[in-house]
Amino acid sequence: MQRPTIVGIAGGTASGKTSIARKVREAIGTEHSTLIELDSYYRDLSDLDFEERARVNFDHPQAFDFDLLIAHLRMLQAGDGVEMPVYDYVRHNRRSESIPAAARPLIVVEGILILWHPEIRDLLDIKVFVDTPDDLRLMRRIRRDTAERGRSLESVLKQYEDTVRPSHLEWCEPTKIHADVIIPRGGENTVAVDLVRSLLMSRFLA
Repeated sequence: MQRPTIVGIAGGTASGKTSIARKVREAIGTEHSTLIELDSYYRDLSDLDFEERARVNFDHPQAFDFDLLIAHLRMLQAGDGVEMPVYDYVRHNRRSESIPAAARPLIVVEGILILWHPEIRDLLDIKVFVDTPDDLRLMRRIRRDTAERGRSLESVLKQYEDTVRPSHLEWCEPTKIHADVIIPRGGENTVAVDLVRSLLMSRFLA
């Protein structure tokens, strides 16, 4: 198999990264692409009880097992499949099962700190940053975490104020400088998303 193209999509929480990643995959065909989510690579916290896990700053670089992610990306790049971890947002911990991820022509990697780690940046052929206003990201996060992750409004707001926003400003926002493409307003910016899709299509149809 020819060396796959690896696209990294970064941006703040609830910025629209996953939506854009799916649109990019659809342009090539999901049968020809694989999605790797940074959230799947949160560290295993089985040594902590639930209350301790709930206090962890999950937006800090130390929350992620970057070594495992880098190893998996290199395996995919070499044409080998991997077993991607599964994260449980309700229990704040990694599950025991895994999901097989096949090596395909397009590998899309998305997550808040995808452009933070230099070794990951070196593996990326195209680097994208999704730049969505803070107020819109907060509204989206409230809807998502209360509806899908069993969180109360108070807990979402406290976490956002205590760790999410400060970590975004310190660790995520500065990585925008590494991006080849910056997409303002997230997945709703159809012009920018179409440009990224066109770029990929030109590569795969060349």
